[in-house]
Amino acid sequence: MSYVDGFVVPVPKAKLADYIKLARKADKVFRQHGALDYREWIADDVEPGKVTSFPRSVKLKPDEVVVFSYIVYKSRKQRDKVMAKALQDPRLGGMDPNTMPFDTKRMFFGGFKKLV
Repeated sequence: MSYVDGFVVPVPKAKLADYIKLARKADKVFRQHGALDYREWIADDVEPGKVTSFPRSVKLKPDEVVVFSYIVYKSRKQRDKVMAKALQDPRLGGMDPNTMPFDTKRMFFGGFKKLV
């Protein structure tokens, strides 16, 4: 059985390089603490929908791009342990929402157990 944390984030195009640096650091930290996989994907084909869509979900601004990411774990129990360790890791410590390279208030995320 596996478990996945998924994230959708609006990233200003001007801060994309900073976001990539943060993502690379997070990739190393999460994998070193036991995550099986860590991936970040930039939107390529995500048109705004009439009712809902990835752009609408994060209230995407014209100068931003949607980033979708996920982290894979063995189980929810293992995820809880990895997440606790990663968030305490000094390499990710001090992540102030005011200095992040994206608007943390418009990010959304959640944990998912395997269905198929």
